[in-house]
Amino acid sequence: MAHCYYHALSSVRKWGGAVEDYLALHQWFDQSKAIFADPRHRALRHHAEGIFMLETLFGATIVNADRRIVPVRLVGEQHVREDLGSIPSFADWARLITPQAWMLRGNRLDEPDPVIGEDLADDGAVPSSSPTKTGRSVRVEI
Repeated sequence: MAHCYYHALSSVRKWGGAVEDYLALHQWFDQSKAIFADPRHRALRHHAEGIFMLETLFGATIVNADRRIVPVRLVGEQHVREDLGSIPSFADWARLITPQAWMLRGNRLDEPDPVIGEDLADDGAVPSSSPTKTGRSVRVEI
């Protein structure tokens, strides 16, 4: 579906109530469009764990305008099924990510931070600008 409003209309057809009862739930799924404005945005929330996150954030149920109790998880499942046809796991999405070299780099945690160590002042304070071992200055603001 192209817009959360249409997901909400679908929810109204299924459980009654008004569009406003469901709109925030459907908008939560599609907030990731602000980061990635194509269907890949769905990898962030359109999966089984995303549906459980929705329930954690909005509660187990909502009461719609018709005073009907509607399980939030069912609304989430409806959204994901309408967009994808089924409910994938996060692992289904992650398997499609091709590891890149920058994803594999890391820093040893037991090495001193470039700003900490011999660059400290006598009183233990970090100078506002101090040279590192590479000769660059690092500005630290607290």
